[in-house]
Amino acid sequence: MACYRLFQTINNVNHSETKRISVMAAAQPPAPVIPLLTPHKMGKFELSHRIVLAPLTRQRSFGNVPQPHAILYYSQRTTKGGLLIAEATGVSDTAQGYPDTPGIWTMEQVEAWKPIVDGVHDKGGIFFSQIWHVGRVSNEGFQPNGQAPISSTDKPLTPQRRSNGIDIAEFSPPRRLRTDEIPQIVNDFRIAAKNAMEAGFDGVEIHGAHGYLIDQFLKDQVNDRTDRYGGSLENRCRFALEIVEAVSNEIGADRVGIRLSPFANYGECGDSNPEALGLYMVESLNKYGIVYCHMVEPRMKTLAEKLETPHSLLPMRKAFNGTFIVAGGYSREDGNKAVAEDYSDLVAYGRLFLANPDLPKRFELDAPLNKYNRDTFYTSDSVIGYTDYPFLD
Repeated sequence: MACYRLFQTINNVNHSETKRISVMAAAQPPAPVIPLLTPHKMGKFELSHRIVLAPLTRQRSFGNVPQPHAILYYSQRTTKGGLLIAEATGVSDTAQGYPDTPGIWTMEQVEAWKPIVDGVHDKGGIFFSQIWHVGRVSNEGFQPNGQAPISSTDKPLTPQRRSNGIDIAEFSPPRRLRTDEIPQIVNDFRIAAKNAMEAGFDGVEIHGAHGYLIDQFLKDQVNDRTDRYGGSLENRCRFALEIVEAVSNEIGADRVGIRLSPFANYGECGDSNPEALGLYMVESLNKYGIVYCHMVEPRMKTLAEKLETPHSLLPMRKAFNGTFIVAGGYSREDGNKAVAEDYSDLVAYGRLFLANPDLPKRFELDAPLNKYNRDTFYTSDSVIGYTDYPFLD
């Protein structure tokens, strides 16, 4: 009998403790939702969070061929269900303007990309290849047979200080593409997209931003053509949209994104009415049904500056039917606000992701961030400034 009473006492105590813990748990406020860490469906891709690795030129692809050290670099920054956009990758031998940037126009390059893509997929990531052509942002030293770079114009680009703040880049006067040559460049983008699929990428991002070839056609301060690719807004956007159509027809619009920077003036490539340009482009893109549009904030008018501006990407965000990605100087707080207020679906991070390979985890915990070192952004070292930034643990 005494044993039974003892058992009942213990049972009552356990029941009371369980009830007390349950009441305490119920009284605890739920953990706050972190908007950047909520899932998002991007077409057929199920993303586990909204933090995107922005495409970042790293200049470590020797001879324009991606190297094995890129396997570690990209896999370090991969999370299950996270979206990564690879560094800008040339569509042809005329597309180059920087040392040791990768290409995807030869089978050697395609084969070199395969283990890098596999490294991302092995960790459950979603990987897009950014395909580009630099146009006049080049010189004869990067061009086959020392020829002039090609562009929408023959207007030269003045020498520019490189991103390291020290070196001066010299540009050769460009050659204006003839009207009958433009379909060949469109085809180069189509073949590059096909090659990206062969390498195993989940999709491609067409680089239509930052003063490179497509942007040189889009912007009225550079495009001085008098044929069907110049003059009116419709004509200036024709080249970009022909590339979108060709690439979409080749690999499927559900695997195609585009990056645009209508407000920027990178490479002396500005426009007199950037909002009209941005709106016309996104409304035109809707006709093709591409999976995302990736836009650079108006505040990032040039490479390093962050300016106060009355302009906003909101009209373009509202007009575009697919997933909308913003980029340009975002912090954790800014990114959460952008998602919470429906200003964007996803936020691309460049320098912060470069220096913090576990950026989603740091944002989840609101942990301190590693500081990035600009001096090692564009070195050719396969470790320093590349795969040596520390993780939280």
